[in-house]
Amino acid sequence: MRWLGILVRILGWLLAPLVAWAVSFCGAWMMLETHGSFGDPRHAIYAAGSAALLTGTLLMYGWIQLLRRSPRLRHSLHVNREGLPVLEEAGQSTTAAEDEASEAGGRGDGS
Repeated sequence: MRWLGILVRILGWLLAPLVAWAVSFCGAWMMLETHGSFGDPRHAIYAAGSAALLTGTLLMYGWIQLLRRSPRLRHSLHVNREGLPVLEEAGQSTTAAEDEASEAGGRGDGS
């Protein structure tokens, strides 16, 4: 069953860029749909590209903000606050955090 968990985690990591890609196409389509016809085809391509870049960037920014504010989501996806995969096992990271806490508490110098 461990391989199933790894497969689900990988699919979750691949889902965010796929959704951003789809949203960027949706933003480009909405831009072209609302502005109707352009006089020059190059202007339409530039407008669609700009809208795609803007909507994709805004979605990824929102995703990173969601990851920073949701510890449960970070834990489920096994990522840190920046969205990078956590490679060590959960038990090892807990003991490392406890070791750091005990070192900080055992100093006695107040720092």
